[in-house]
Amino acid sequence: MELACLDLEGVLIPEIWIAFAEETGIEELKATTRDIPDYDVLMKQRLRILDEHGLTLPQIQDTISRLAPLEGARDFIDWLRERFQVVILSDTFYEFAAPLMKQLGYPTLLCHKLEVNEEGRITDYTLRQRDPKRQSVRAFQLLNYRVIAAGDSYNDTTMLAQAESGILFHAPQNVIEEFPQFPAVQTFSDLKQAFVDASARDLKI
Repeated sequence: MELACLDLEGVLIPEIWIAFAEETGIEELKATTRDIPDYDVLMKQRLRILDEHGLTLPQIQDTISRLAPLEGARDFIDWLRERFQVVILSDTFYEFAAPLMKQLGYPTLLCHKLEVNEEGRITDYTLRQRDPKRQSVRAFQLLNYRVIAAGDSYNDTTMLAQAESGILFHAPQNVIEEFPQFPAVQTFSDLKQAFVDASARDLKI
């Protein structure tokens, strides 16, 4: 039995923090896991910037309400779900993702939660677990699933390595160069073919 695990931001939807940075004009908020591999360092930087500027969760959610999945993402998810069980493994937050999950047809999403005070300020975040993407893939494998995983950033690479097959999608050049063991594709058409090829290889093992 095969299961497809996908990252969310940069793969199926726009980068939420980049979109918010563009609306607020705060360049520092454009940093993502493509730039800063350590997720805790990245999130602490983001929370510091939000606090310094007095920005709140409702303001971020307002930006999110105007976002849409990447062109072709919904069709790709529909195609994938006809062939695999599909799980989205993301370092986003449930408080961010809900409107976009609706537009994607509500695929299963495993991510994190925010801690928010009465004023709507984000005070902290709660990880579902450490190294959650790799640990999730490992758990699925213990249930006798073979996993094909796709992602775009540093925080996806342990997931890709744990999976039977890992694919880089929409990855920046620095990630592609540092992880040449993973095939890298840039279009949903090529990603479909990469899943087909990976599945065929798995069946021969």
